Amino acid sequence: MSENNRGLLSADVRIGHVHLKVADLDRSLAFYCGVLGFELMQRFGPGAAFISAGGYHHHIGLNTWESLGGQPPPPGTTGLYHLAVLFPTRGDLAQALRRLATAGVELDGASDHGVSEALYLRDPDDNGVELYWDRPREAWPRDPSGGVAMYTRRLDLGSLLAEPDPAPRA
Repeated sequence: MSENNRGLLSADVRIGHVHLKVADLDRSLAFYCGVLGFELMQRFGPGAAFISAGGYHHHIGLNTWESLGGQPPPPGTTGLYHLAVLFPTRGDLAQALRRLATAGVELDGASDHGVSEALYLRDPDDNGVELYWDRPREAWPRDPSGGVAMYTRRLDLGSLLAEPDPAPRA
């Protein structure tokens, strides 16, 4: 891609949702709703469910249409690396970390990227999941020319856990 073709999309463009093939719908709902805190918006029998945060129609679709009882793809194959869930504040991310710990979900990693702080884990079907929050843009690290200068450093989980729970939202 040439430098002249960068930035052709509106800044308002967003990734709308992700739809995952899962082996066991109830197990996935227990993880995404029970542990991560998503809300079940609609279920279509034993084969599909749509979940969200904040009453949106769906952020994540889960289905067993082609994957009931299936196995995760083997390492070294193409597919989803991870889905990322953006939390509005550091306190919300800390609250998610506490829920993961209570549920006994192990982290694959935790990183400070300068622009964001992220937790990495696996769902019950071995899909990668990133839970993160973005720092305010004015706090992002910059290179001498003003470009974003992301990095990957160890995230201090103790500092994150010390963050207070967010105020309840209406």
